[in-house]
Amino acid sequence: MAWSIADVARMSGVTSRTLRHYDAIGLLPPARIGSNGHRYYEQADLLRLQQILLMRELALGLREIREVLDNQVDQVAVLREHRRRLLGERDRLETLARTVGRTIAELTEGKVDNTMVQINRPENLFEGFDPSPAEAEARERWPEQWEQSQRVAETMTADDQDRWQREVTAQMIRLAEFMVAGTPVADPAVQAEMDVHYRSVCRFWTPNACAYKGLGRTYVDDPQFRSNYDRIADGLAAYQCEAMAVYADARLS
Repeated sequence: MAWSIADVARMSGVTSRTLRHYDAIGLLPPARIGSNGHRYYEQADLLRLQQILLMRELALGLREIREVLDNQVDQVAVLREHRRRLLGERDRLETLARTVGRTIAELTEGKVDNTMVQINRPENLFEGFDPSPAEAEARERWPEQWEQSQRVAETMTADDQDRWQREVTAQMIRLAEFMVAGTPVADPAVQAEMDVHYRSVCRFWTPNACAYKGLGRTYVDDPQFRSNYDRIADGLAAYQCEAMAVYADARLS
């Protein structure tokens, strides 16, 4: 039995554009192409797509995924390894849940003037978060840049990741302070923070104006990213998105 590219997209949630990209890079070629030019996939292809999606959940780059799939011998052994890493991810999420619980307690018990709260250890806000710089928007729309960011991330040591994470934490708190104070996103001080943010992103990939705006929209549209920002201060994701759009128009256009 064979399924069309539309069928596979509907079943898996992967867009047809992404499936065509997977074909173009040799990661997931279809079983055959019909006389009408449509791609058709068989059961083995669906199993391969499942493994691709599992490894993407584990933040592997497309190049690494292809190497794993092309060199694998025992599919059961590979799936066991997936399961082991997924259990590790479960443990990380449990840590993240404890982090959220601790933050709720601090927000509940430590309010100051009903606006901002005093956070004793800002780094605790991010315990359990995946420090990977991968952004879903960039991964889908700019696959080459995404692969570049993955290669850079792989060169980071544990100390590098910890330092980067602390920098991100500190900047989010500074931006939240501007937002709570009612500072317009076009204010030079806010735009200086966006310059810091843009340069941080450029350590991994270099977005143009359109891509940088798209990254900002991801912070708002993606529930996980929005939750990460709004956990610092409600509305922070939207505030940063607007500030990034102003920066893109002024500095990247």
